[in-house]
Amino acid sequence: MIVEELLLPFGIGFAVFLFGMKTMEVGMQEWAGPFLHVWMRRFTVTPLRGLITGTLATVLLQSSDAVTVIAISLVNAGVFTFRDTLGIVLGANIGASLTTDMLALDLSAQALPFLIVGGAVWLALLLFARPKLMPARYLSFLTPIRHLALTASGFASVFIGMERMTSIIPDLQSRGLFLWFLEQTQQSLGWGLAAGAAVTAVIQSSAATIAVTMGLAEVKAITIDLGVAIVLGANIGTCSTALLATIGGSRAGRYVAWAHILLNVGGSLLFFPWIHELGLLASLGTDSPYEQIARSQTWFNILCSLLALPLCYLGFNKRSRPR
Repeated sequence: MIVEELLLPFGIGFAVFLFGMKTMEVGMQEWAGPFLHVWMRRFTVTPLRGLITGTLATVLLQSSDAVTVIAISLVNAGVFTFRDTLGIVLGANIGASLTTDMLALDLSAQALPFLIVGGAVWLALLLFARPKLMPARYLSFLTPIRHLALTASGFASVFIGMERMTSIIPDLQSRGLFLWFLEQTQQSLGWGLAAGAAVTAVIQSSAATIAVTMGLAEVKAITIDLGVAIVLGANIGTCSTALLATIGGSRAGRYVAWAHILLNVGGSLLFFPWIHELGLLASLGTDSPYEQIARSQTWFNILCSLLALPLCYLGFNKRSRPR
């Protein structure tokens, strides 16, 4: 019964959601990847420029983890110094919140047509946009369109997966374990923080954790304060990816990962006593709990990055980059 009503629908939705996120990431990397490394080297000479670059790179790649891992790899290769990457790490968090804001858009009704059209365009160009079938001048124009069509298909899959995952919420509300969890959160929102961190570390997707949290808040299954606590926890849980990226890397690469962890864990603990105020800030301009959860992630990441930015200038030397 539990398998049919909860685990199977959630598992299918989660798989579709992750497939969509990965497809978006691959599509944007194929489109932006050729110039991304050069662009990051050129525009990270100060922490502020690094922040802007990290934000734009995350929006393009649709993955803060990918940007953080790229930064770690560039440090391991001796292209960047540790200080060069500090702004990128801050910007990656801001860029990730913009991805969460996209989830607040109500595009479920348009998701399936988007998927069909995007998939059809991608498949047609994959089959027919080949050197033997058309001139090179057409290929240079059609190849980016193919990558963007793949991105559109992934974008649609994200919303289809979200809709499937949140479909279990009415059944989830009736379960004793969920009610027990809500009772515990009445005593301390730390339960929400811990749950967000644990779930994200296991499934390796803070976006999926936040998407389900948005759905729970929308149907009033959880309060806004509890939703914000889970969002803060999700930011802690996402640090596990950066830790994995340091395995076998240099000491400077590990420093980058720990800077990412310090930002997310330190920021979450800093804002934990101000969860209610963060929820009020997120409610400005909207009455939708769905949007408020997404905006709390945005405000959290922006405020954390802006608070940490001045620290990146301590002893910063533009000439420290390896030649």
